[in-house]
Formats: sequence, structure tokens, C-alpha cells
Amino acid sequence: MFSKFTSILQHAVEALAPSLPLQEDFVYHWKAITHYYIETTDDKAPVNDTNIPSHLEQMLDILTQEEEEHESGETGPCMEYLLHHKILETLYTLGKADCPPGMKQQVLSFYTKLLGRIHQPLLPHINVHRPVQKLIRLCGEVLAAPTENEEIQFLCIICAKLKQDPYLVSFFLENKAKRVENEAEVVRASLSAPDTGQKNEMAGAGSAAQSNPEDSSVVASNSTTPNNNYNLVGSLLNLTKSPDGRIVVKACEGLMLLASLPEAAAAKCLTESTELCELLTSRLCSFYQALPQSMDPLDIETVESVNWGLDVYNLKEDAAVFAGKRALISFLSWLDYCDHLIKEAQKSAAAVLARAVRKNFFVTVMEPQLMQTSEVGILTSTALLNRIIRQVTSEALLQEMILFLLGEDTCPETPGGITHVPLRHRLIEHCDHLSDEISIMTLRLFEQLLQKPNQHILHNLVLRSLEERNYAENKPQEEREPLENGQPHDAVDLEEDPLFSDLSPDNKLSSPDWLSCSPPHNSDHVKSDGKTEVHKIVNSFLCLVPDEAKSSSHVEGTGYDTYLRDAHRQFRDYCGICQRWDWRGTPKPFEKCNLDTPFFEGHFLKVLFDRMGRILDQPYEVNLQVTSVLSKLSLLPHPHLHEYLLDPYINLGPGCRSLFSVIVRVVGELMMRILRIPDFTPKLLLVRKRLLGMEPEGLAIDHVTLLEGVIVLEEFCKELAAIAFVKFHASASTSP
Repeated sequence: MFSKFTSILQHAVEALAPSLPLQEDFVYHWKAITHYYIETTDDKAPVNDTNIPSHLEQMLDILTQEEEEHESGETGPCMEYLLHHKILETLYTLGKADCPPGMKQQVLSFYTKLLGRIHQPLLPHINVHRPVQKLIRLCGEVLAAPTENEEIQFLCIICAKLKQDPYLVSFFLENKAKRVENEAEVVRASLSAPDTGQKNEMAGAGSAAQSNPEDSSVVASNSTTPNNNYNLVGSLLNLTKSPDGRIVVKACEGLMLLASLPEAAAAKCLTESTELCELLTSRLCSFYQALPQSMDPLDIETVESVNWGLDVYNLKEDAAVFAGKRALISFLSWLDYCDHLIKEAQKSAAAVLARAVRKNFFVTVMEPQLMQTSEVGILTSTALLNRIIRQVTSEALLQEMILFLLGEDTCPETPGGITHVPLRHRLIEHCDHLSDEISIMTLRLFEQLLQKPNQHILHNLVLRSLEERNYAENKPQEEREPLENGQPHDAVDLEEDPLFSDLSPDNKLSSPDWLSCSPPHNSDHVKSDGKTEVHKIVNSFLCLVPDEAKSSSHVEGTGYDTYLRDAHRQFRDYCGICQRWDWRGTPKPFEKCNLDTPFFEGHFLKVLFDRMGRILDQPYEVNLQVTSVLSKLSLLPHPHLHEYLLDPYINLGPGCRSLFSVIVRVVGELMMRILRIPDFTPKLLLVRKRLLGMEPEGLAIDHVTLLEGVIVLEEFCKELAAIAFVKFHASASTSP
């Protein structure tokens, strides 16, 4: 109480006394602090019961006022005094000793306010960055320390300064050998402080670090030596373990700022000399392993979007929604942080961090989960992987995740080449799993992958099998060889089928250039009857399903035109994703293709075509997902994929199949099965209305799986027709 009264009285006297020049006033307040240590007999009294906080605040006010009164960049006498007399060194020593109790908080606050209020560059001065570096090492030493709030504010102001001037980071890459020498100097300085400070020569005042050649050489060596300490990162990493969530968020923000610095030496030190990689991956693993072994895929898919640092939650409410929601949000929040950190990080650092996540999390933790035999475990881990794929946006992390899932292979696949990437093969197998839930979730996973802006996904899954166009027959009609049973191959079967008499061989368009996704190379490609030809393509898909198997004409708002708007939007989005890739505007000329190599559609397309061939016997939800993936592939603006999936007139090679030929065979099977189902058309219409919610559930209908399959088939053909139409007009509208 007496100390507080003394402080109030002192302020009153100072207010009434004539104002001193700034430097004298500054020296007065500093001397008042040093005299306290000479005169006090009670070093156990808290610092807040002394005048020290008031004097420190007055010193800050004077320095701020002085800077405002001087020209920009000019160092005033008060700042010169602070630098010349190594005041920050002395304060560091007092803060480290925490004498009187609470002094460490006052010192941290003084450093923070000094660096925050003063606009001229202070960190280049040796008598600033050296004590700052030492004070950094005191931060995060004790978990849940009473000074945590001041520590994180101090560290964050350093990070902000480095973000403004990234070259300053060199001062914080501390050589370990040099540190020992510096520690000895600190001891000598603290023994002589504060009265002998005037005997020290000024080092760096009024100039940048270059004013001290010795220190500049140390900085230069720090940039190249691998034996560096990055104590700023280490202290922030320690504070990420704080029980106070606000401290953790601020520490994570600081780490993100440091990771984004463009300096190569700092990036190298960040990934090689700190525990940042370990922190990211170990915490990601622990959050994942805390998840329940079994979770509803719908809960995983629909849980609200998670942004790191904004994780506001209520344990009771979360537990009431579904078991494991809190653990799931914690995992997704940390994943979001890892993703943002890698996205913001300097390029080489981002690559190292992403590789660490792949090695320590995806390979070590997730792969065993995905490769297990338990159906419940497979379903949960696949749903979680699907959510992870959806959430990841950083290029480096996405690339590593794709290599983990698909491998690095770029050569065309062979039917027996399934052992190179066991996980890839297993995931593709799961698209045709005995469990419909696993099949649907894995198909969703691949659909999510196909929408990511990464060329390797598309090349690895489909395009590498189509590079040589050896699915097509490039021989005149009379030279084609029949199969062993004397029957022509698939393509000829389609052309001669009476159901598709409009697709006669005379009307064949062998890979028309105007159907390519990109603009034709010259105006000759756009024929005067181009509109007629594209309508033939459209009608080929629309006429695939016979009239007696169509039900959409009886329900309003289910026509072909309803797909055009969606097809236009989705195709535009895909073009935006793919425009930076070197995809030819027209298919590779046959004379440059190796047509002699046997064609294999690839394991992914094989599973999709096999599934499509069973559309009449599969659950409705499975059929929706299979056709959804195939429509995404059809939208891709690659000429070979367009030709293979959307050209009904293509001459298929012996034993080859295309999407169109698969659908034709399904329709042929459907025509035979329709004859065995009485009242087929009324039942079909009733099932459609039930699916649309227009009819309540009533009496059970036989053959409902087949009827639902027919409805999906009809809608899919309309969707393919709309995609072909939109692609043609996109190409024609950009033609020269």
C-alpha cells in the first residue's frame, strides 16, 4: 500500500514539475529503476508494488514521442541511449532472474511494446536482436507458466516484424557454437549492469547490422551452417502444448508466419533443425487414433466445415449429436491447420512438411486402416479418407496424398500389373465390393479425387491407358478381321443392330475434330452440317433406351434439357481446372499411335464398366454413384477420353469396349427381360414417382431393382447426351 501511495505522489510531483528535455527524462526513469535494485531491501515484493512498471511505461512513451518528433528513420538521443547502454540486455537479465517477482512479465511486455510502437527498424541492431534472441529462449520453458500470455504476444510481434522484413530472419538462425560465447558475454554484462553501461561502446546505434562487421559475418555464417538453432520456432512449438486454447492458436499463427518466410536458409532450418514436422504429424496421428473405430459415414460426411482456430464447441451438445463428434472436429481442425500451413509455407519447406505428413500419417496410420479386412473398419476409414481428400487444398499436400493413394506409375496398365501399388489396387477393388456401402463410399472417394486440380490423378487412373488410341480400329471395313466365331467385333454389332439403324456405317464419323473439347486447329474442321452431326450424337444416346422402357416423358420436369444447364456449368468448371495442362485439342493422329499394342482400359475403367454392365441388378444408390463417376470422366476436356466415352461412331478394335458399347449390351439384355415382366411400363412409372416422392410407399412391387436400374439408365443417357451437346458447342463457339 505504501509503495502504491509513493507512486501516486511521484506522478503528481512529475506533473507539477517543469518538463525536462526528453533525454534527461528518459535517463531519469532508467536511473530510477536501477536505483531500486541498489536501495531495496525486500526483493520478494511483487513488481506491481514498485514503481518499475510505471517507469518502464514512461520510457516507452518518451521513445514513441521522440520518434514522432524526428524525421523518419532518424535515431533520437533517447534511442541512442537505450542502444548504447545496452538497456535491453540489462532488462533481459532482470527478467530471467524474475527479480522482483513478476519482472519477467514486465520485461516481456516492454520488449513487445517497444517493437510494436517504434516504426524504425530496431532488430538489425546488435544490442536489440541479441537480447531479443535470448529472451526468446526463455519463452515456453515452463508449461502453463503465468507469463504465457506475455510470452506469446512477444513472440508474435517478432514474427510480424519478420513477415514485414523477411531478411531479418537471419538474425534468429543462431549458431550453436556462437551461442556459448554469447552466454558468457551475458554473464559479464549482467555483473557490470547497470552503472558501468556508459563504459560500453555503442554497437549498431543509428545504423543497421552492417555497422558491426563482426556481427554481420556471424549472420552470414548462420545462413549457411547446418548447425543452427531456430529458437523462435522452438519456443512457439512449446507454447502449442499450452492448456490455454488461445495461446495455442496464437502459437500456430506464429509458426505459419515463420513457415511462409521466403528465405531458403530459414526454410531449411525450419524443417531440419526444429520439431515442426514431428509436431504436425504426431498430433495428426494422435487425433486420428482418438476417433471411434466405427462411425456412421453420413456423420463424417456431413459434420460442419471446420476451420482451425475457430473451434468453438460444447462437449455435451456434440456428444448428443453423435458419438465421436468432438474427436472428429478436433482431427479435422488440425488437418485444416496442417493444410493451411503447408499452403502458406515457402515452397521447399512445404514439400518437406507434406512428405512428412505422407510418411508419418498416411503410410503409417491410414494405410493399415484402409487395407484391413473388417468391413466396418474399411467403411469408416474410407469415409474419413474421403473427407480428408475433400478438405485438402494445398498443392504440396495434395500431391503427396495422391502419390500415397495411386503411386507414381505413368506407364499404361496391364491386366496383371496390380502389385506395384497395393493400396491403389485395393481401393479400386473396393469399388466392386460385396458390401454396397463400401462400394458407394469408395466410388465417392474417386469422384472426389477426379475433381481435384491435379493432372496425375487423371493420368494415373484413366488417361495413360488411352494414350495410343489402341481402343480404335484404324482399318478399312473390308480389312477388319472377324473373331474366332466368325462374328464381327462390338462396334459392328452396334451398327447393324436394328434398334440403332440410324447409326449405319455410312454415317460414321471417325473421331470428328469438331467434337474435341478444345477449339479446332482450322476452320475446315467445322462443317456446315456440324449441328446436324452433333444432334446425331445426342440422339444416339437419347435413343439407346427403347420407348417402352422410358418413363420420364410421363413426369414433368425430367426431360433431357434439364441436364444442359448442369452440364454447361460443370464443363466450364472442369475446363478451368484443366486449362493449364497440355491437352491436345484433337486426338493424337493414328499414324503416330502404336496401334499394335494390346488395349487394356485400365483397372479403374474396367471396374466402372463392369459395374455399368450390371446396372439392372444393382441397388439404386450404387447405380447413382457409378453413373456419377462416369459422367465426371465424360466431362473432362481431353480428346481421347471424349472419343472413348462419348463417340458412338468410334470403330472399336477387336475385344475392346467403350461406354457406349457397354450401355448397348445392357439395353439388349433389358429388351429380353422386359418381355418377362407383366405391366412393365405402369410399374416403371410408379417406381419413378416413388423415387421422386410423388407417390407414397404402398404395395410392394416386384423387380424393383431392375425398374430402378432402368430409370437410372435412362437418366444417365440423357446426361451423356447433354454433355456431348455442351462440349460440341463449347468447341464450336471458340472456333476461329
